Amino acid sequence: MTAPAVAAANLSPDALAERLVAGERAALARAITLVESRKPAHQGLAATLMQALLPRTGKAIRVGITGVPGVGKSTLIDTLGTNLTAEGHRIAVLAVDPSSSRTGGSILADKTRMGQLAQDRNAFIRPSPAAGTLGGVGTRTRETMLLCEAAGFDVILVETVGIGQSETAVAEMTDFFLVLMLPGGGDELQGIKKGVLELADMIAINKAEGEGRRRAEAAKAEYLAALHILQPTSSAWSPPVVLVSGLANEGLDAMWRQIEEHRRRMLASGDFEAKRRAQQVKWMWTMLEDRLRARLRAHANVKRQVAALEARVANGELAPTLAVEEIAHMLGV
Repeated sequence: MTAPAVAAANLSPDALAERLVAGERAALARAITLVESRKPAHQGLAATLMQALLPRTGKAIRVGITGVPGVGKSTLIDTLGTNLTAEGHRIAVLAVDPSSSRTGGSILADKTRMGQLAQDRNAFIRPSPAAGTLGGVGTRTRETMLLCEAAGFDVILVETVGIGQSETAVAEMTDFFLVLMLPGGGDELQGIKKGVLELADMIAINKAEGEGRRRAEAAKAEYLAALHILQPTSSAWSPPVVLVSGLANEGLDAMWRQIEEHRRRMLASGDFEAKRRAQQVKWMWTMLEDRLRARLRAHANVKRQVAALEARVANGELAPTLAVEEIAHMLGV
């Protein structure tokens, strides 16, 4: 461990916040580790840290990016991020890896898949395991996003797992929800979840280079038709369908200009601030539910009896509704 990292590991929340704002990467990494910790003592320190940094958050463009495995998310992010740092932006990529449902293990290989950004001084990549979280995002992605904003990163890209889980979570923490699709048209359209299309602020058909261009054009017509029958999330914005190539760096600049235009329109209509306020409240309730669930599982009476209750439910001896009543009775609720 380097000297700055050692120092950052022993800082108080106020001192850690000061170093993070000053741009020390070791302090940012330490802060993220702190908010990801499940230790009760660390959770109190993390709350103090987040409150201290709150005035310095909220100014970044937050973009959620999803798509099925193989669609080229990491390649596109690597190229797009490099384009943006060349324009003077500072980019933070929160890349969530699929985690083993049995061991909690995770590949955490995003830094190798984003070779250009990994070496860019104006980029920060933080891979973290999803650990079974719905929406394909880590349990502390929201806090990590705010920490990166406080550290001066003005574009936050959240790459989700994209393996069929509900993507509502990422849409509820970002300003812009980008859905990546593969060229192909009708066959792929049949497999798209309606819920994902309803959340999309843009559909980008990736790998639309070379021989894939013709198929991408056909797919574009299909997706436009599908979007036409859905209600937009805001009256100020109709989700476009664009053709891009992360590998060939084609169409990405125009795509980003549309993301910026979306922000301008949402700010002008008042929808931007309304969405951010709603997200804050949703975040509060999500964290409260997580805390209560953890307390429930740690409760002495529940820990002693829950295994027996689970066995009775699994064997058909006890209705789940009655099992819930018994657990609630143990808690006095």
